[in-house]
Amino acid sequence: MTNEQNPADDPWKGCNPMDPGFRDDPYPSLKRLREREPVNLTPVGIWRLMRHADVQKLLTDVKCGVRTTEGRLYGADDELSDGIFMLRQDPPNHSRLRKLVSHAFTPKALNAWQQEIQRVVDECLDRVADAGEMDVIKDLALPVPSTIICEMLGVRVEDRDRFTQWTSQATFGLAKAILPKEVGDMADAAGQQLNNYFEQLIAERRANPREDLLSLMIKAEEEEGDKLSFDELMAQSVGLLIAGFETTIGLIGNGVRALLKNPKELEKLRKNPELRQKAIQECLRYDGPIVLTSRVLHEDAEFSGTMIPRNSMVWGMLASANRDPEAFPDPDRLHIERDATDHVAFGGGPHFCLGYRLAELEAQAAIATLAQRFKDIELKSNVVEWGASLFRVSGRLPISFRNN
Repeated sequence: MTNEQNPADDPWKGCNPMDPGFRDDPYPSLKRLREREPVNLTPVGIWRLMRHADVQKLLTDVKCGVRTTEGRLYGADDELSDGIFMLRQDPPNHSRLRKLVSHAFTPKALNAWQQEIQRVVDECLDRVADAGEMDVIKDLALPVPSTIICEMLGVRVEDRDRFTQWTSQATFGLAKAILPKEVGDMADAAGQQLNNYFEQLIAERRANPREDLLSLMIKAEEEEGDKLSFDELMAQSVGLLIAGFETTIGLIGNGVRALLKNPKELEKLRKNPELRQKAIQECLRYDGPIVLTSRVLHEDAEFSGTMIPRNSMVWGMLASANRDPEAFPDPDRLHIERDATDHVAFGGGPHFCLGYRLAELEAQAAIATLAQRFKDIELKSNVVEWGASLFRVSGRLPISFRNN
């Protein structure tokens, strides 16, 4: 079923996250469902919350987690290594694992990377300046965050092409409960390739430690003497690599596309670079790369008059919440001067995105520099070519421009 079809007989009510039509433009269907049935049950037994207030309540006020009250992952194999990545854990394990790596993601630590981020952005744009055209994904949105997370972790940047496909395919492991077996198997195979890669790299770093995040994780100890096990070290390494650039590719790509489709907003950014922070917040709200986030209720909870029982899986529909007119007036309009700080693109609560500040800094540098450096920027095609990722991440985004 596509978004244009009548959803009356569709068990997904027009909002099947695996439907290509929904992926292309989920917002009309999300709006319709938010207005008609803001709390609804999917055909696979998962509840969905459409309103901003309900999503915020799920993320910050209700007792919930990513596992059941018995500690099981919903619809997943606990034996897989990704099951011990911090995003797949609830407190106290989640708190412990997050603490062991969080020092690298504090605002102070990340602000020290601003000059390096800008250097990588400038190099990316230098390479294409004379051509008058570029693929925003291949030439900017992918190399900027992947280079930075590689440098932070201590991964060889020259190996980027090896793991780029693995990381995008591994994202499907987050949705195995609703995916065909062959897609889940693909995700598992990609995850195993990443495990093999990091097993070798960890051995090298044990022998020759450096001043990078991987070396620090190897020797990381809390005040109480807690230490990462080898399996935990592997899971955090793979998970941080995937989280470190896959969704930021989508943020930069979707943000550039949104601004090019709204040229007056692009011109505002070009003339007022101090708007870069607000512009990225608005891009996250307007068309972020992650449509939904999952939680398992640890108590019965009521949302908009509907009671949902304990241990139910609930999807907070981030893309719908970010277009809710009760939270954002005129929500379907891109407006980079808007105060969009209440967006939920980074989730919320204990699992609020650890690398949110890094993603913001990378997107600010990439998008604002592109806007100021080139003129007459235009999309070469209005057809979105999606990448091989669970998230709304473009595979290609060709543009033309005139060099200043």
